Amino acid sequence: MRQFFKYVLATIVGLLLFSIVGFLLLIGIGSAISSTADRKTTVKENSVLKLNLNSPIEERSVDNPFNGFGPFSSTGDVIGLVELKQALKAAKEDDNIKGIYLQSEYPQGGWASLEEVRNALIDFKTSKKFVYAFGENITEKGYYVASVADKIYITPTGGLEWNGLNAELTFFKGTLEKLGVKPEIFRVGEFKSAIEPFVRDNMSEPNRLQVSSFLNSVNNHMLVKVAESRKVRVDSLKQYADNLRIEEPEDALRTKLITNVGYQDEFESQIRKQLGIDEKKKINYVSLGKYEDANKPDAELGSSRNRIAVIVASGDITDGESGEGTIGSETVIEELRKARLDEKVKAIVLRVNSGGGSGQASDAMYREVELARKVKPVIGSMSDYAASGGYYMLMSCNRIIAEPNTITGSIGVFSLLFNTETFFKDKLGITYDRVKTNTNADFPAVTHEMTPFQKQVLQRGTDRFYRIFTTKVANGRKLPIDSVKAIAGGRVWTGQQAKAIGLVDQLGGLDDAIKVAAQSAKLKEGDYRVRYQPRKKEFIEQLFSSFSDSEDAHIQTQLGELAPYVKYLKKLRTMEGIQMRLPFDVDIR
Repeated sequence: MRQFFKYVLATIVGLLLFSIVGFLLLIGIGSAISSTADRKTTVKENSVLKLNLNSPIEERSVDNPFNGFGPFSSTGDVIGLVELKQALKAAKEDDNIKGIYLQSEYPQGGWASLEEVRNALIDFKTSKKFVYAFGENITEKGYYVASVADKIYITPTGGLEWNGLNAELTFFKGTLEKLGVKPEIFRVGEFKSAIEPFVRDNMSEPNRLQVSSFLNSVNNHMLVKVAESRKVRVDSLKQYADNLRIEEPEDALRTKLITNVGYQDEFESQIRKQLGIDEKKKINYVSLGKYEDANKPDAELGSSRNRIAVIVASGDITDGESGEGTIGSETVIEELRKARLDEKVKAIVLRVNSGGGSGQASDAMYREVELARKVKPVIGSMSDYAASGGYYMLMSCNRIIAEPNTITGSIGVFSLLFNTETFFKDKLGITYDRVKTNTNADFPAVTHEMTPFQKQVLQRGTDRFYRIFTTKVANGRKLPIDSVKAIAGGRVWTGQQAKAIGLVDQLGGLDDAIKVAAQSAKLKEGDYRVRYQPRKKEFIEQLFSSFSDSEDAHIQTQLGELAPYVKYLKKLRTMEGIQMRLPFDVDIR
């Protein structure tokens, strides 16, 4: 027994010493990284900003304290839209930056985000500095951004995708039938087709109609903008796509979609010529991350007594606190309440990038917007998506601003349950039995078929929430209820279409929303500060959280092309209660 206690004590002491040494090592690494972070990058004269957009583009970037430290470095850094635009604005006025080397082959962002990047590049060009783009194989999304460049190079063996936009939906009816899982669907609105993947193996006609409508709206907007940038006719661009005219880089050159076919050394020779330096001299490139670091402001501009709070909400809408890829109602409500009660905050911009989620969570955030707008202006800003629950959050704002290719609307409601009785019985050999004190004590049920009466109750609850949704849209947008019902029904619209039918007030990006907020609060330019909320994590928080990859990142790494399907199935776990979501996961490409 004495020997046993000796070994136990030795083990405890060993674990304690290991913890102490590990903690001290962690602090040492943190101090080293912190001291490195404190040293700002210096931008040399005659430099070129190297802008690589071939990464995920989200509303805000996440600082990685281990960046550049071997195995702890991130492999797929997220580009923050806010930080990217700030960097381009700074580069426009920076005498050391002479131009931009743009890599935009397959940007992983929505069309509205790319619209903001594209507009920021156009604004950068007003400084008379150059923007040169280079790529091997450029997608249509990538080309939409690159089309504003002064020079566009594609390698001789590369290519330009120019065949029109495609939206492909995935259906799981056959999978559920094989598993013996029966979906129980309750919805309002013929266009509210979020449930179609579970009960159909193709699109319904109403769904096909709305997809065709908004897809063509996005495509037509893209064609008009590309035609303006490249000085070609819209009709010609349509013909090139219909006939697959752009088979080789030389085809893109002949049709004036690009300016040069050449290798990277030829491209860089063009940059050297523009910079006025010798062919043998190295080009001073500065990456986006380094340039952001070099231009972190030491102090905010504008009066500290006048602030505009920009509350960023991105992801699926859920109850509780916000997390990676989710909008937690508690977090957003807390930020709205703080901004409402803070006398220094003169106006609020609510920036939403969401296809929806929990109906109750959306309604809770809507209530906080209502309270805030009673005391100060609240401006809604739509990103790639602000649909269903995402639109619900914004519909009572003083003004709503969307990009032309934002996906919005989807004013509809559904409830979804899965009857798993056959699955458990036939596939796993598991059966259930029950004893009840009342007739409907087992309501709602997922392990056996519900009665017709129980299904009617769920449908009535869904109908009730739809009435609440449409009534609040009518009140918030000051529209007759019949007009709202005519454009509701779960139908999806682009920002351009939504403006025409009264769901949004004007077209523009986040900067436009901030300007409108300032004007609404009667603030002059330069007399206010912009604060983004929720705040970014502090260094020590990032230090600890960076040790483990996110679940989604792990799924992506392990499963590759199968990852989207696993993520979709994982999302089903959050579809409890009344749901207000886009009819599908939209990936237009």
